[in-house]
Amino acid sequence: MRWSIIGSRPRAQTPAARRNSLSEDFQKTFGGLKLRTCHTVGEYRQVMALQKEVWGFEDAELVPVRMFVVGEKVGGHILGAFDGNTLVGYSYGIPGVRAGHAYIHSHMLAVRENLRNSGLGRALKLMQRELCLRQGFSLIEWTFDPLEIKNSWFNLERLGAVVRRYVVNQYGITASPLQGGLPTDRLVAEWWLNSERVSYTLEHGRPDKIAVVERIAVPADVYAWKSEPETRHLAAQAQRVIRDSMQQHLSAGLVVTGYERDAEGNGSFLLGHWAGAEF
Repeated sequence: MRWSIIGSRPRAQTPAARRNSLSEDFQKTFGGLKLRTCHTVGEYRQVMALQKEVWGFEDAELVPVRMFVVGEKVGGHILGAFDGNTLVGYSYGIPGVRAGHAYIHSHMLAVRENLRNSGLGRALKLMQRELCLRQGFSLIEWTFDPLEIKNSWFNLERLGAVVRRYVVNQYGITASPLQGGLPTDRLVAEWWLNSERVSYTLEHGRPDKIAVVERIAVPADVYAWKSEPETRHLAAQAQRVIRDSMQQHLSAGLVVTGYERDAEGNGSFLLGHWAGAEF
């Protein structure tokens, strides 16, 4: 259920309808795996274990089981990918409010290492989109690390998200080896579910091209730089350059609408003018 303006009067519902609107059963299949909504504490414990496996967080940094329980109770969801009874991937979304409008914040998407590059991550995102449209949401947002080249390409080119916001050190310094001790700078992806851009992307596999005004380069070497203490200062320098450029161009009204990768694995954010959906 979605209320367009906070404080608006909802239509009367029966108790059963209220339960169903906040705890939907939704299932699909993908490559022999079952994709479905999760509802039990046992399933949420598997989610927490996979979270630790994928990100390498210390226990204090993990999203706990009780937050998955609460998330579902207030209109969010955990979409799990199961091989038999074993969880191999999941997406976690919770409702948020911005400018008086409700949307879904997709806080986590994780896939077990042996199933990466299988298309499972995209399948979970498409399932999330379908569920959110059924519930009346028009927007899903999530954050991602601008230093992660593959993930940036996936979000912008495979899903058709756009970016208009940059957040400095969103989560503070974390124990995750993926972060390499750097500040947790994040871009905010906006996925406008019914927009022409997203519909075109899902139909054609790539978004319709928009004139490029600026490019921001991401060196492929950043992964190696982050992994070694001796070269971590180079990763920090690259992060600062990207941060400064991104903040400058976004504050000037440009929008990140695309991504390119070259033969050596280097990435480039593509920025231009986009007058698409917004609250």
